[in-house]
Amino acid sequence: MPNNDIPTSIVIFGASGDLTRRKLIPSLFNLFRKGRLPKRLHIVGFGGTPFEDDQFQVHLREGLDQFAPYEFKEEEWRAFAPHISYHQGHYDVKSDFEKLDADLSARESGTANRLYYLAIPPSLFPEIIGLLGETGQVREDSGWRHVVIEKPFGTDLESARALNVQIHQVLGEDQIYRIDHYLGKETVQNILMFRFANTIFEPLWNRNYIDHVQITVAEKVDVGHRAGYYDGVGVLRDMFQNHLMQLLTLVAMEPPASFDADALRNEKVKVLRAIDPITPDEVASETVRAQYCGYCETEGVAPDSITPTYAALRFVIDNWRWKGVPFYLRSGKALAEKLTQIIIQFKEPPHTMFPLPPGKQMTPDMLVLYLHPDEGIHLRFEAKVPDTVAEMRSVDMEFHYADSFGLTAIPEAYERLLLDALQGDAALFTRADEVETAWGLIDPIIHAWEQTNEPPLASYDPGTWGPPAADELLARDGRAWLYGSDEHIHKK
Repeated sequence: MPNNDIPTSIVIFGASGDLTRRKLIPSLFNLFRKGRLPKRLHIVGFGGTPFEDDQFQVHLREGLDQFAPYEFKEEEWRAFAPHISYHQGHYDVKSDFEKLDADLSARESGTANRLYYLAIPPSLFPEIIGLLGETGQVREDSGWRHVVIEKPFGTDLESARALNVQIHQVLGEDQIYRIDHYLGKETVQNILMFRFANTIFEPLWNRNYIDHVQITVAEKVDVGHRAGYYDGVGVLRDMFQNHLMQLLTLVAMEPPASFDADALRNEKVKVLRAIDPITPDEVASETVRAQYCGYCETEGVAPDSITPTYAALRFVIDNWRWKGVPFYLRSGKALAEKLTQIIIQFKEPPHTMFPLPPGKQMTPDMLVLYLHPDEGIHLRFEAKVPDTVAEMRSVDMEFHYADSFGLTAIPEAYERLLLDALQGDAALFTRADEVETAWGLIDPIIHAWEQTNEPPLASYDPGTWGPPAADELLARDGRAWLYGSDEHIHKK
């Protein structure tokens, strides 16, 4: 728990933006309601929009009605609101940062901890961190100083490295908290609990028993109001370099010696370094890129845009545990369902002793980790159909968060991550070498797509599961994409 005896200031740069109202304040307010924040707390919004303190509080209160995924009492807000103030300033003016520091120091009156949250465009990261350094606001001679940085962390390997160099000139790596909200999701954290707190599956979690792994992050919505931003980014930068690669590391990593941040992150980096990079010559056969029909008619999108809104990749991990086991990753916009899941397909039994109808094979066992929206775990295995000689049918054993824990709303990911940043636990945040290693895998694919136009940009209809080329990627290996739902698991 945070030390309630030491004042703690949380400074949010970009406080008038959408992230603050939609995620940060609802998460901080819920932590406050649960008694998990320091009692001597001061939350300062920093931004260019003119607000008086009371106006800013009303602005945030209205946001709770729209975005808070929980019910609360008005007296709870009245107890929380006095902790919030606003500081109008410019992100490139040193005197505004000096005024911020003076205001914080006056409220803190001595030793205090500070958390700076950069809810701003990445282009402003170096300037703001630089001014925090110039004004002495990140020195840790009178309390800790942590800086939370939102993604995207760079747009390619070169920019990520440059950004790391710039930030490290001011901050130590132990002060930097690169946030990926996916790692704060309860269901994502449960991957580690499921693997390493149970002895049932870990002995099978390797090339001897697992045939392949599928990781899907599907979105039903199209690019919508993000079109202007998305058209310069595309699906690989937006989803793969961070979210999907994070999920892959959690599935594939070795057991860390402890839940310590360095131990955990060391194992994740080892996985990324063991992945065979997809070379320019392999991009055409190991990747798929596509764009949904109608994308170029979206306001903010160039009429001749070749930005992919869908991608599928085939990775292999060249280590003892996973040698020869393909990992298939896919993500896209305007797909059939909103769905995040990981499918572990086990190998078929080596010998079939049961009589099967002509042409029928044994159905392999399958484990599905549902991360959203049907949060839970399903295990599919074979069972004998009653009143038959040896007929088999696939059945499911299921665990659902809502049924087991009675949760009407799983806590917002930002709650966990903000609390961890306050407590100095970086286990669920991304380290510099992890960011750069992930970019090192994605960068060559992006460059090959842009320079060689291979594979050709495919198209798909909105509301489908993507282009036929994605099915062909697995069909070449004798496999097919699998789709989970509440009732069953099936092929396309």
